[in-house]
Amino acid sequence: QLGNTLNVFLAPSVVVDFEQLTRHVFASSSCGLCGKATVESVHRQFPPVTSSVRLAPEVLLQLPAKLAGQQVTFDQTGGLHAAALFTATGELLALREDVGRHNAVDKVVGWALREERLPLRRTVLQVSGRASFELVQKAAMAGVPVLSAVSAPSALAVELAQELGLTV
Repeated sequence: QLGNTLNVFLAPSVVVDFEQLTRHVFASSSCGLCGKATVESVHRQFPPVTSSVRLAPEVLLQLPAKLAGQQVTFDQTGGLHAAALFTATGELLALREDVGRHNAVDKVVGWALREERLPLRRTVLQVSGRASFELVQKAAMAGVPVLSAVSAPSALAVELAQELGLTV
């Protein structure tokens, strides 16, 4: 039995800098920093987010409650994180829950990919946990201009967000 096998063939014109992708330890799928030789090597991978989205403060302040109000499985278990995409006016586009906060974000970005909505330049990503460096990375990759969290951001998250033009 082959198990899970994936063969990827790159077009001859594709140039990959494998040295930049090198990791020095085993890393889980949730972390974009684990094992990187330097933080700078992570920063170089993401172009700045471009968006003209503007968010009224009262809309931003309502998002955590809107997120919590839609967390059906959390209400039953008390043990899940959530991530949601909202419009700049506070309309819920997609919400996903997962034991891992990184996975919850991956799920909403996956929804956007399936719905052909990427890049998400006119949205706000609201998360139920803290705003970490890795979540800023995920938001930037998806083109999300605003990341809102119920907990304080890490200093590294703020630094990366400033470099990438993302509001945290």
